[in-house]
Amino acid sequence: MDSVFSIPIRVYYEDTDAGNVVYYANYLKFMERARTEWLRARGFEQDELSRRDGILFAVRSVRLDFLKPARFNDLLQATARVAKRGNASVTFAQEIRRADLTLCEGEVKVACLDAATFAPCAIPSHLRAQLDAGEAP
Repeated sequence: MDSVFSIPIRVYYEDTDAGNVVYYANYLKFMERARTEWLRARGFEQDELSRRDGILFAVRSVRLDFLKPARFNDLLQATARVAKRGNASVTFAQEIRRADLTLCEGEVKVACLDAATFAPCAIPSHLRAQLDAGEAP
């Protein structure tokens, strides 16, 4: 549905565990950054969506496969691509890569919520148009 969006991520000491590899939960942080920058590249700031449109996005489900470890000081790429858009949700296909090697891959489904009530709501039409366009403006 969408082209792949990518941002660089440097692994810092704080990202690693006692085994000197990236702690598994930190891959989710890297993916969150990629989704946030994906929105920003399309002209949407999450705080503005909350104020102006009264919506926010919350993670509904996550599926991850950890394939290879990342280590301190690695330069990674965190990717985000829209795999599916529903009326009130978006599923992103995401990867964490080092050069041409996929280290972690999975899907993150986010739900569109009313910012005041946290009830599911439809994605606004102007945002749906960007989700469906597939390319950053």
